[in-house]
Parts: sequence; C-alpha cells; structure tokens
Amino acid sequence: MNTPIVSKKGMFSKAASAVKETPEVIRPPMREDDPKARAAQRAAQLREHSNGEVVDGIDDFYVPLDIIPDGWTYEWKRHTTYGAEDPAYQVQLARSGWTAVPVSRHPNMMPQNTQMQIITRKGMILMECPTEIVQERVDAERRKARLQVAHKEAQLAGTPEGTMTRDHARVRPTIKKGYEPMPIPED
Repeated sequence: MNTPIVSKKGMFSKAASAVKETPEVIRPPMREDDPKARAAQRAAQLREHSNGEVVDGIDDFYVPLDIIPDGWTYEWKRHTTYGAEDPAYQVQLARSGWTAVPVSRHPNMMPQNTQMQIITRKGMILMECPTEIVQERVDAERRKARLQVAHKEAQLAGTPEGTMTRDHARVRPTIKKGYEPMPIPED
C-alpha cells in the first residue's frame, strides 16, 4: 500500500517517485499527411458518389431502374425479423420463383470488401423474379379482387328465392364505383 510521504513542499507518494525512475515513454511520430487535404479529398469522393443529390432523406431501398436486367423484376423481401431468419418464408419465396440478387452483379450496393454474397439492408434482401411471372401473379390478384367485388354486388342486388326482386328503382341498390372523400356526419 502506498503511504504518503510528507515534505515541507507538499505531499508526495511512493508511486509518484516510482514514475520518475522509469525510462521516458517514446511516442510514435506525428502523421505526415494534412488532415485538411484528406478531408477535402473525402468530400470530393462523397460528392461524386451522391451525384450532387442531397444525402439526407434518401430512400434506403431505392434501386435505380437502369441497373435491373431486362426481363427481371427486383423487389425487397423480408430476410430477418429482429435479427432472426425465417427459413419457412425463405422456402416459400424460393418456391414462388424469387432468388437473391448476388453482390457480384451490383457491388456498389454493399460495402467494399464485404464477405456477404447477397444484397441486404435493414433486415430486407434484394430478390429477383422473371417479370412475366410477376405480371401473371399481379393479373391473377386483380382478377380475384374484381370477382370479390362482383360477388358482393350480386349479393346486394339479389334476393332470396321466392321473394320480390329488387328491380324497382326505389329498392334497387345504388353502387358507386370511384374514389371520393367520405362525408363526415355532423353531430
């Protein structure tokens, strides 16, 4: 235990006197490069990379259309949720034709010298599927939605067997198709 030694000039400790006896610590030499010049060089690189666009508020999931190969559709799909992968969902994507876009195709979309083989961002993975398959699915979903609307319209206009029809103008349901603001009732 270090006990203080009191002298007329003040307090000293054995630890302080031990430091004086050790040889001087050699510092590494100062850097030769100019930090201001290095900052200007990095700023020029960043400006070149952003093409003069403002960096704040950029969509992290934007993929320029000109880098997507003809005949293919790119979409971001869920890769992880709270850091956990969902293998069943990945199998479902693979069965429906989605494959991961390799980093080798778009190396500028991932950090330099990355060991990753796929393009990921914030738990999402960039995937591709042939455009004609994607369009077939979109058309099928649109048909399904229209059939659901037609079915509900038929339910509104129809009546049970053996009852009066709704052909008269006073009882015929009025169905509007379009987009307009809903009126807000005044209380």
